[in-house]
Amino acid sequence: MQVRHIPGRYRSLSLNRQELALVAVTAVWGGTFLAVHVAMRYSGPMFFVGLRFVVAGLLACVLFRKLLPGMTWADLGAGAAIGIMIFLGYGLQTYGLQTVASSTSAFLTALYVPMVPFLQWAVFRKRPTAMAFVGVVLAFVGLVLLAGPSAVRVGLGPGEIATLVSTLPIAGEIILISLFAGNVNLGRVTVVQLFVCGFLGFIAVPVVHEGVPGFSWVWVATAVGLGAASCVIQATMNWAQKSVSPTRATIIYTGEPVWAGIIGRIAGDRLPGVAIAGAVLIVISVLVSEIRPRLRLRPRTKRDSRAVALPTRDATSE
Repeated sequence: MQVRHIPGRYRSLSLNRQELALVAVTAVWGGTFLAVHVAMRYSGPMFFVGLRFVVAGLLACVLFRKLLPGMTWADLGAGAAIGIMIFLGYGLQTYGLQTVASSTSAFLTALYVPMVPFLQWAVFRKRPTAMAFVGVVLAFVGLVLLAGPSAVRVGLGPGEIATLVSTLPIAGEIILISLFAGNVNLGRVTVVQLFVCGFLGFIAVPVVHEGVPGFSWVWVATAVGLGAASCVIQATMNWAQKSVSPTRATIIYTGEPVWAGIIGRIAGDRLPGVAIAGAVLIVISVLVSEIRPRLRLRPRTKRDSRAVALPTRDATSE
């Protein structure tokens, strides 16, 4: 009995281990907001970013110490490019938060979400699936709802402009990680990108006229803890995005404010109803983007066997 393929069903909505790893580090990422908020009472943003990522780099050196002797120029170049994107994203967003409300910052930063599918299309010459685009739209709407209605009323001050510009390196980081993932050593690249971001943070301290903070165990302990978290987050992103597309990864990353809201709720904050609706949309977007048409088999009928066979092309011709 012959069989033929026909479309009509969808594969199960499940996450592979790389995607589950990204969900896990996104949860850790979301939980860092409360810690950073507390640390900013004792330290300036650039000094804290510098210390956090230098600590992360040192921990990465310990983790990947056996790989460092084989460092290549390709590893250095890829790590430096990604590290610059990380610093610009964090630095500009942090600068903007000095004068922009957190809800407005969240709304403006969310603009990187619709950018990534088109950047993926341009860089990799691979159009994201229709359901991936649907997932991106749902994720963006969810982020807007999380930010709150007041965030939509945006001015054009220096803080807003800096936050808008930060969306470009944020999207660029995601694209660069996927671009380099299969061509360099991920451990060595992780070390380089963390140190580059940390050193740029320290260099920026006098540039933005920020002083070195007085000693406090709060910012010391927080920087060390978040440094460890950053090391795990960046290493996992580098590993997982070898097989997870930039668009898919971006949709997963939009869960960051959802986890931040959950941690905040545990700490005593209460999310309004519209923010909860946004969080639900983000979760749905991850599931929707996973939908792919699946071919199923059915017996070929006599009527089908009488059909005229059409010529086919060899896959290699494409």
